[in-house]
Amino acid sequence: MSGRSEPRLAMATVNREPRLAPTVALCLLLATTPALASPPLELTLQGTAQVAFTPGDDIGALIVAAIDRAKQQILVQAYSFTHREIAEALIAAKKRGIDVQVIADHDQDARVATTQIGYLVERGVPLHLDAMHPAAHNKVMVIDAGGADPAVITGSFNFTHAAQYRNAENLLILRGNPLLAEAYAANWRRHRAHSLPVRK
Repeated sequence: MSGRSEPRLAMATVNREPRLAPTVALCLLLATTPALASPPLELTLQGTAQVAFTPGDDIGALIVAAIDRAKQQILVQAYSFTHREIAEALIAAKKRGIDVQVIADHDQDARVATTQIGYLVERGVPLHLDAMHPAAHNKVMVIDAGGADPAVITGSFNFTHAAQYRNAENLLILRGNPLLAEAYAANWRRHRAHSLPVRK
């Protein structure tokens, strides 16, 4: 027995039609409100949620498959990034014309010998380091925000081999919720604004 189980899939379909007015209102709210000044957002559940855990599920493969489905854009926030297959999938997405951008924790590049940060930069993926916080601890991908099939990937899973093969981790892939995707994309943009680019 391999020890791997099929990833669990939970469906919560409420309304799959994007609504422009709420999206515009949310964008205005997020763009004009300081991050700490507003109450947490409360959004209506819609779309699907794919749930996976390690040990057991092949979360790396789920992330690669989600990257391969991207049609327009992939925005990444990473704390630690050592997973070569995920890095290769992002590079392949960039080569096929997807707008791929990565923000990583400023300390991880210097402290982790197996980091993929330099590898991504050498292959043309725009990468910024977030030094505004003691730890830029997000583990997020926002795929195709503003498109017909947006997805948010989040959870405890760092984009690392340790997260896949040694740790107990979790991952959610949330699809079909435009407001959620835009909230995560707006947060990504806030962090991008104070992050510094990594040069080749």
